[in-house]
Amino acid sequence: MDIAYIPSPSQGVLHLGQVPLRAYAFCIILGVVVAVWLGSKRWVARGGGKHTVGDIAVWAVPFGLVGGRLYHVITDHQLYFDEGKNPWNAFKIWEGGLGIWGAIALGAVGAWIGARRRGVPLPAYADAIAPGIALAQALGRWGNWFNQELYGRETTLPWGLEITKTLPGGEKITGIYHPTFLYESLWCVGVAALVIWADKRFTLGHGRAFALYVAAYTVGRFWIEWLRIDDAHHILGLRLNDWVAILVFLGAVAYFVIVGKKHPGREDPASIDPMADAEERAAAPADGTADESGGQPDGKSDGKTGDESDGKSDEKPGGKAQDALAEKLDKLEKGARNPA
Repeated sequence: MDIAYIPSPSQGVLHLGQVPLRAYAFCIILGVVVAVWLGSKRWVARGGGKHTVGDIAVWAVPFGLVGGRLYHVITDHQLYFDEGKNPWNAFKIWEGGLGIWGAIALGAVGAWIGARRRGVPLPAYADAIAPGIALAQALGRWGNWFNQELYGRETTLPWGLEITKTLPGGEKITGIYHPTFLYESLWCVGVAALVIWADKRFTLGHGRAFALYVAAYTVGRFWIEWLRIDDAHHILGLRLNDWVAILVFLGAVAYFVIVGKKHPGREDPASIDPMADAEERAAAPADGTADESGGQPDGKSDGKTGDESDGKSDEKPGGKAQDALAEKLDKLEKGARNPA
């Protein structure tokens, strides 16, 4: 009897005329948008400027993409540089192949550059963006579904993933496998929820929310990696990514504990974004007019009532001219009654 399964898309590319629309790239772009949106909301709530996360992301995202691709090409170099392989395929990022370890590492370098330009402490920025990164990973993993890649072992579970594809060498693969892309996507959603909850509950700061994200992600990645059957380098019986997950987990936990003892609590909101006040001033009306509160353009009153502000609030338009005319007419009338 056939079991239920998750079907795979027949293709991962749609063409708008001559322009290819690749689902893998769309998933990554959507993830970046969600990460910046959520990160901005969290940053503003911490006292930062609303444009800071986006400005720093301009540096972090390109660095992250390059880092993710470099990690993949270096650790799976046989796919591109062995005999009979085409090295130029290493540049075909749309075909899949972004290592999260390289993306986070080099993306952090880009974020550091952007943070320095804004005068922002990188740990505080990392705390704000951490849940968004987890959600970006959750969305990005669906690109693997469209490409029919990074699936796990064969399974008879009702949520198994149907794979039907032909490899570049002509080998055909058909069967029902563990949908490891789905496992990791759901795990990342859970990690984002965990970080948001813990951040509110324990007032995490100085990079500890980001460390929690890293530690929680690596736990899930370890067992998901264990299910995968794609080619990978092994060390002492474990896949290379499993060893990376172990080392990164230990580093994240150590950072969380040590920094928690040295810097409990969260940064002073006034110290995390020196350009936040400048953004607020720039958002004020530029014509110098007062607002409806009767005060200055920033909404603050000048402390004067309508009568005290200029001493002329009761005068009507043209009042002085009318008084002068009346005075002249009065003099002419008196002169007519008393000729010289």
